[in-house]
Amino acid sequence: MKKTGIILFTVIAVLVGVVACKKDEPDDSKTGFDRVAMLVEYRDKLILPAYQDAFTKSTTLRDAAASFVAEPSLDKLDALQASWTNGIIAWQQACIYNFGPAGESGINKSIQEEIATFPVSETKLNNILGSGIWNTGDFNRDARGFFSVEYLIFDPSADSQTILDRLNAQARKDFLIDLCNDIRNRISTVLSGWSTYGSEFASNSGTDAGSSVSLLYNEFMKSYEALKNFKLGLPLGLRPGQTAVAPELLEARYSKNSFRLVKTHYNSLVNVYRGLDETKSFKGYLKTVTGGEALVSETETQLALLEGQFNALDENLDMTDRILSDPQSLIDIHTELQKNTKNFKSDMSSLLGIAITFTSGDGD
Repeated sequence: MKKTGIILFTVIAVLVGVVACKKDEPDDSKTGFDRVAMLVEYRDKLILPAYQDAFTKSTTLRDAAASFVAEPSLDKLDALQASWTNGIIAWQQACIYNFGPAGESGINKSIQEEIATFPVSETKLNNILGSGIWNTGDFNRDARGFFSVEYLIFDPSADSQTILDRLNAQARKDFLIDLCNDIRNRISTVLSGWSTYGSEFASNSGTDAGSSVSLLYNEFMKSYEALKNFKLGLPLGLRPGQTAVAPELLEARYSKNSFRLVKTHYNSLVNVYRGLDETKSFKGYLKTVTGGEALVSETETQLALLEGQFNALDENLDMTDRILSDPQSLIDIHTELQKNTKNFKSDMSSLLGIAITFTSGDGD
């Protein structure tokens, strides 16, 4: 091929590539959709309120722990347990937003991993309590955070007096205080970070990797996969390689709040998809692109089915007992979550031109 031919071929190839790239991203000037307005809506109505509420509840938890340690009693143990429950429920609203100030930085993983890793390592926790030595900044993320606090203050096989007697040990008191302080401090750092990051978040409105739309969408999907795979799939024994149920892998199994957190997490994810103002949400965005209305209809049908399944179960049910005795209703929820993965993941990302930048291992 002559040199001029090679140059012409190269130019054509580049132009084709540019056109192809632009085709993947919806043209907002034609759809009329305002991604900046969408990001502002998410920031002001969902993300900041979620972190503010988590911070408020973590402060209440810290104060309840301090009050209990100063004067242990059954009444103060009840208050401490209630504060923990309120705190971890509030966290289900914020756990989706693991980017920006909440993302990995230095030796820190995302805030979700730092304060809400489960299941905890009972071996590590018992070694800590036996030695009286711990470090809330080390790599033992399965020995700190909300679920390590839960391990200290709840026990499904013991009564409140037994738990109170254990907590009279000084190492347990000191560890409890440090854990609660660490949770609050980490949430506070993220909330403060949003005071400066918020403007950048709203203005970075493309759909390419690294844009706010991409970061929000990918963390939304990672959180959806975590709900499906780790809060349900693993305990139910449904993940590849499993041959039996594993209720010991449940989130919040010591307090018996597992299903309540699953349902709250699911509802939080649906709120991200629909938004509080549908016209400024992923759902509203889909309605402005070719093929979007059909996907929205299909997705809403699936979400309505899931809502019915969740509402048919008492949110206070003991998932350990249910998994061991009659898990089918939970398996059904997992199945429908899996069916909806296609809608939220491959179809939605394709129509909106958002690259999936994480690996779930699901093959969806």
